[in-house]
Amino acid sequence: MDISKRIAEMKKQPGFQDNVGMILIHNGTVRSWSRADRKTVTALEVTPDLEKIESIRQDLLKRDGIYDIVTEARTGLFKPGDDLLYLIVAGDIRENIKPVLAELLDRVKSEAISKKEIMA
Repeated sequence: MDISKRIAEMKKQPGFQDNVGMILIHNGTVRSWSRADRKTVTALEVTPDLEKIESIRQDLLKRDGIYDIVTEARTGLFKPGDDLLYLIVAGDIRENIKPVLAELLDRVKSEAISKKEIMA
């Protein structure tokens, strides 16, 4: 995803200027070490459940102050440094946006993405 391009597209949508005062972005990448034991990771196999991610997105779009949520989860085999997950949350004020991005990230990671680390 080209984040700048996606935000520029969002800004052209009807109602953006009247409803958005903040955009938060998560750009998840592959680490070169395992969270479990810090062993070296040479690759990561990722399988997102795109229907579940969309269900989570739709649920969170109903929250107060949320204008739009964009998600992109990549599928396949990736090496350290590769981009895996993009989340964009746009809305009115930080008190509404920050918790939604946090919940979106936590739910997508725990409910909708499976990963297999490949070690050195």
